[in-house]
Amino acid sequence: MRLSRLIAAVGWVAGVACAGDGTGLDEFEGDSPVTLEDVQPILSGSCALPGCHAGASPAQGMNLGVGQTFSNVVNVASRELPSMNRVTPNQPDNSYLVHKVQGTHLDAGGSGSRMPLGRSPLSRDEIDLIRAWIEGSARSN
Repeated sequence: MRLSRLIAAVGWVAGVACAGDGTGLDEFEGDSPVTLEDVQPILSGSCALPGCHAGASPAQGMNLGVGQTFSNVVNVASRELPSMNRVTPNQPDNSYLVHKVQGTHLDAGGSGSRMPLGRSPLSRDEIDLIRAWIEGSARSN
């Protein structure tokens, strides 16, 4: 009898604890989407350098400087692989920028070298942040 009351009590507590209309369950509290503002320091420190993807004549016509990145990559066809955009929102595996920094660009049908050229590859965390930005719609803000 005691055991049955305990089971009933636990069931009641669980039911009360789970009560609600489900509002907010789709959102992860405290987890904000990655924006270009989060990604730009990576690009500025590794890519938007003189002689690379900055200035008046950036490599491949892709300026990754502050205020230039979004219009130069999002929904813009890659020059090395025109069938693939540099960044396709929500699709990091279909974004040439991701392939270039991962070193998978040749497998995707592209050409050239892994980026950043002549520098250490981006870290896994940096690549994951770029991927998260793209997965989150590649927002400009």
